[in-house]
Amino acid sequence: MWNLLVDYWPHMLAAISVGMAAAAIVHVVMSKEEVRAAIGWVGVILLSPIVGALVYAIAGINRIRRATMISERRRATGGDALHHAVFDVSRALVADLYGERFAAMKTLGDRVAKHAMTAGNTIRMLEGGDETYARMIAAIDGARRGIILETYIFDRDAIGLRLAEALVRARRRGVAVRVLIDAVGARYTVPSIVGTLSEGGVAVDLFNGKLIMGLRLPYANLRTHRKILVVDGATAFVGGMNIREGFTSEFATGERARDTHFCVSGPVVADLFSVAAEDWRFTTDEALDDDAWRIEPPPTAHFGAPVFIRAVSSGPDASLETNHRMLMGAFSVAERSIRIMSPYFLPDRELISALATAGRRGVEIDIVVPAHNNLFLVERAMTAQFEQVLKNYCRIWRAQGPFDHSKLMAVDSVWAFVGSSNLDPRSLRLNFEIDIELLDSGFAGAIDARIEAAIATAEPVTIEELRARPFPLRLADRLLWLGSPYL
Repeated sequence: MWNLLVDYWPHMLAAISVGMAAAAIVHVVMSKEEVRAAIGWVGVILLSPIVGALVYAIAGINRIRRATMISERRRATGGDALHHAVFDVSRALVADLYGERFAAMKTLGDRVAKHAMTAGNTIRMLEGGDETYARMIAAIDGARRGIILETYIFDRDAIGLRLAEALVRARRRGVAVRVLIDAVGARYTVPSIVGTLSEGGVAVDLFNGKLIMGLRLPYANLRTHRKILVVDGATAFVGGMNIREGFTSEFATGERARDTHFCVSGPVVADLFSVAAEDWRFTTDEALDDDAWRIEPPPTAHFGAPVFIRAVSSGPDASLETNHRMLMGAFSVAERSIRIMSPYFLPDRELISALATAGRRGVEIDIVVPAHNNLFLVERAMTAQFEQVLKNYCRIWRAQGPFDHSKLMAVDSVWAFVGSSNLDPRSLRLNFEIDIELLDSGFAGAIDARIEAAIATAEPVTIEELRARPFPLRLADRLLWLGSPYL
């Protein structure tokens, strides 16, 4: 046997290589919906025998297939009992208040998102970690029945321990507490906050990985990037802020990073809870359907409240590219202005084309990114792509001051989209994200004002400036840009 291996190992290796490549290529062409992605993976597989097929098996296959779970979500979260249809907004009402183009956006959302647009909601913008964490802790300390928290990063630092202590206090006074942290995000600090929560009696688990055993590599590229906190089925916090001391003036070393989070109440809370509860059941197989997780019925007197909100969940499952489709629709209905603030701005060709078309129609488009990014490779890849955007009647601004992690968008000072999604391939195709779509001139105007304030002190990016950089630097940026789908 040994002699056979010694004599014929090159032939065996070649056969294994061909077999693996053939199997991987068949999977690529039968499963990928985008021709460029398919061609790229076929190239990797052919040019890197065995290794290319292994890389595809680890990073290229979406193993999270939760479409079959959608029908089970009703049982996991109480289903229709959570959703109060009396608050659903009609297309006619949107058309009457905001015009036919935003009524078309409402129809788009109905067809691509899981959740309805509802009236009777309230929303409060929270500026920075100091206000956000203080309000979250106050809500946790006031909890009587149930708390569910889902987040990407939950650091074991000064602010993380403060949040953990509040969750432990709630558990000790009889409140049901569930905490779900992404397996990648949980490893940002060592030791993890998981042990602290577990020792305090809090039910905590990791999305797509076991901390002790290490990450399950086939799933490590598919992460929950959602940030949801729901307290007693009545109040929810959502946005882009992780739990990290760097967002607070109290604990940050050096400049405090900025971010924007939101506190909401009303019918949308039921939908935010259902997203977090579905993720919890997917991870632990526990259905949150007892009285501790009862959704408080919103007062019907608030039906006339002007804030129309829809929860928009996206992920590499049945909700693939929901956020992408919503953005494409919003860019297509814009008439006056599109304002975007994003820390990681790496839109795909479709979004760039949609922005370019809006710009050519005369829509004023302003995009604000940090002057100094916290991720060097992302900053370089972003810079490589800026010229594509600038030459199509868009303006890009580098915001000065501390790094701003906010993800904000407003169209015509009427429609807004805020939450956890960045405008990059990871958020638009790989991550599980949660955003909220809003129709309200007051709130959208506040988002506009927030972005305009950043523009007031920002430096414009120009094509001349980009082209004046040394060729080796521009080439390096373009090479990094090639890897942008996985940055």
